[in-house]
Amino acid sequence: MAQDTPPRWDRKMQQRLARGEAAALGELYDRFAAMVHGLAHRVLDDEPAADRTTREVFLNLWENPGEWNPQEGSLRSWIATVTQRLAADMLRERQRDGTPEQIEEKVRTASAAARADYIVNCMPASLRAALEFAYFQRRDYRQTAERLGVTEDEARRRLRLGLQLLSSAAARSLPARPGGPPGAAPDLGRAG
Repeated sequence: MAQDTPPRWDRKMQQRLARGEAAALGELYDRFAAMVHGLAHRVLDDEPAADRTTREVFLNLWENPGEWNPQEGSLRSWIATVTQRLAADMLRERQRDGTPEQIEEKVRTASAAARADYIVNCMPASLRAALEFAYFQRRDYRQTAERLGVTEDEARRRLRLGLQLLSSAAARSLPARPGGPPGAAPDLGRAG
């Protein structure tokens, strides 16, 4: 898994991409390809489609490095958002059977699951460990505290914070595409 990158690295990477440095794209790919592919696969549940989405994400980054705005978050978060949007668009294209409402519900569900995966993988190890003990191993907060070697209050705090982070996955929907249905991904527009 890629580690969080400092804002300075993000800005330098953006500048290098803007100058057309192929090596910068290679570094970016090495750092984030696993995350991009994992998110795309989580949304699409299809290996070839996840591969296509991964290629499209990095093509978009190469062609449009100025789309990322450092004031809106890290480069890593922006790449995850672009991935979610492209994968959601691909899912919409594939899901022609069903009403528009059913299709959008499938997209929202898949996007929320992908965002939850992303949040869990990015949260501090201490929060992730508490959630794993409490929910995957079915331990209560006392057993979690004992296993982690922390106080019961600290275990409850970690669980509460981890759950708050996860709840943001379901609460945060994709912004609407101009002229598209609510919850639809915005058109990212690629240079041709």
